[in-house]
Amino acid sequence: MNQWWKERIAYQIYPRSFQDKNPKDGIGDIEGIISRLDDIKDLGIGIIWLSPVYKSPGADNGYDISDYLSIDPIFGTMQDMENLFREAEKRDIKIIMDLVINHTSDEHEWFKKSRDPKSPYRDYYIWQPPKNAGKANGSSRQPPNNWTGFFMGDVWEWDEMSGEYYLHLFDKKQPDLNYKNPKVVDEIKNIMRFWLDKGAAGFRCDVINIIYKTSLEDGKKSPAVCGIEHYKSQEGNHEILRKLRKEVLSEYDCFTVGETVMVDIDEAKLLCDESRKELDMLFYFEHLEIDRRIARFIPKKFNAKKLLEVLTKWQQGLEWNALYLENHDQVRIVSHFGSEKKTGTSPSKHWQSSAKMLAIMELTLRGTPFIFQGQEIGMTNFDFKSIKEVNDVESHGLNRLMKKIFIPSFLRWKWIKASSRDNSRTPMQWDSSENAGFTSPGIKPWLGVNSNYTHINYAQQKSDSTSILNFYKKLIALRQKSECLKYGEFLPLHADKKMICYQRKLNTCTDRGDTKSGAETYFIGLNFSSNKIKLPKEITKYFGGEILLSSTGRKILSTKKSRAEILPWEGVIVCRQPIQ
Repeated sequence: MNQWWKERIAYQIYPRSFQDKNPKDGIGDIEGIISRLDDIKDLGIGIIWLSPVYKSPGADNGYDISDYLSIDPIFGTMQDMENLFREAEKRDIKIIMDLVINHTSDEHEWFKKSRDPKSPYRDYYIWQPPKNAGKANGSSRQPPNNWTGFFMGDVWEWDEMSGEYYLHLFDKKQPDLNYKNPKVVDEIKNIMRFWLDKGAAGFRCDVINIIYKTSLEDGKKSPAVCGIEHYKSQEGNHEILRKLRKEVLSEYDCFTVGETVMVDIDEAKLLCDESRKELDMLFYFEHLEIDRRIARFIPKKFNAKKLLEVLTKWQQGLEWNALYLENHDQVRIVSHFGSEKKTGTSPSKHWQSSAKMLAIMELTLRGTPFIFQGQEIGMTNFDFKSIKEVNDVESHGLNRLMKKIFIPSFLRWKWIKASSRDNSRTPMQWDSSENAGFTSPGIKPWLGVNSNYTHINYAQQKSDSTSILNFYKKLIALRQKSECLKYGEFLPLHADKKMICYQRKLNTCTDRGDTKSGAETYFIGLNFSSNKIKLPKEITKYFGGEILLSSTGRKILSTKKSRAEILPWEGVIVCRQPIQ
């Protein structure tokens, strides 16, 4: 089938924070998404990744699903969802759904029935007796193993009704499914067919490389997640993905992108190998963790050279990449890798240029770009004053864990502010009216609006030709016209602690089998600092002449009399014929 997903730009919508339309209750909804489809199309988007809109009690903001075949009333109705598919199709926009199948909600009918040890649904989940069953009772019972979870807590929850523990790698209200039971796989196949028949064009697959638990033995001691060696990227996991591809996905013109936990390049190659027919592409996290310890939670110094090494490994290691800098689980990229320091609610003087520079980085790499709502206007991390304003279950789990080990409150809050998933989940900033145009004045949004919305918002940027929004539009249009930027090979040129340079070059035969001759070559330079940086002499030759696009707006990078230099927080694209 046509690999149309290589030709399009994707846009992730986190529904509860996107646009509150009907009813006006401070929570975004499907009607709100429909009302903004023209804005999404105008940006140059061809795919929407829709975070969960299924029925859910909301313990993890929709990633705890109680009914995969129903729409949660807070978002609308199934009729609204069908309207969204139709309206998106009119604009030639494909929609992929979020497939959350490692776990369900504990309020799902399957789980409620599984609590009865005699129920046919018992083996839909992973139930185990205490490790010391038969030897002790009550408060002295011990969990089945020593595993720890992704939300900084225990992974075994005791259920009085069952007289056993159930496994949950995430929140206790998210019990893990048992993929050793073929009936569970059949249920997932039915769910996928249901949405593909409705009009979905594929799936973003949540934590898809940890769904199969090979054993429940104790794990190796680890400061992060203990026990992961028993379920990360197991052969049983691969078998399930191949089965879903063969028996469901192959019957539709669709694609899958997998969110993969702690995946390395060799594991990724197996998951995305076209001959194995598992995933079409995957999200990895290594590029966003170069300045973090213990996943993304504790910061360390940024090093651009390390970033280029990671980008090169993945760009050259995988046939096709899923490109992203933000999503609902990550902080805002301009607050992370860019220049966000500010006075009051006004952004820093380099905020705009750094946001544009980061856009250049994402949209000049090989793969399918995924832009997260608000990224296109340079939205920043939240400005909350305390943990009480935070909704994120993971952040609260981290706070409890750090409190247990006597980390002082000021340091806990510093680290949570820098890592909380709520940084990306604050409501979309549409205009400068109350509540940023996300919901009506006088209505309290489900999560606090960043107070900088009066300076950073969509309406203001739409009418400003020099805005981040309009820069994204230019950059997307450039990419869509260029076979080289979509399909060319990635070649690193230079890096130091603050700057990276790389090349995109189209081979004579592209991935699509087209023969090209004399195709253009692009040279990209990115400065991650507040200082001008002169390019080394051996690199200057690549950047001579006119700039095709710069985050600062200038047109000339260097002259015959001077070496090229990259301005503070500047990204530049130079297009030239290949240098022999």
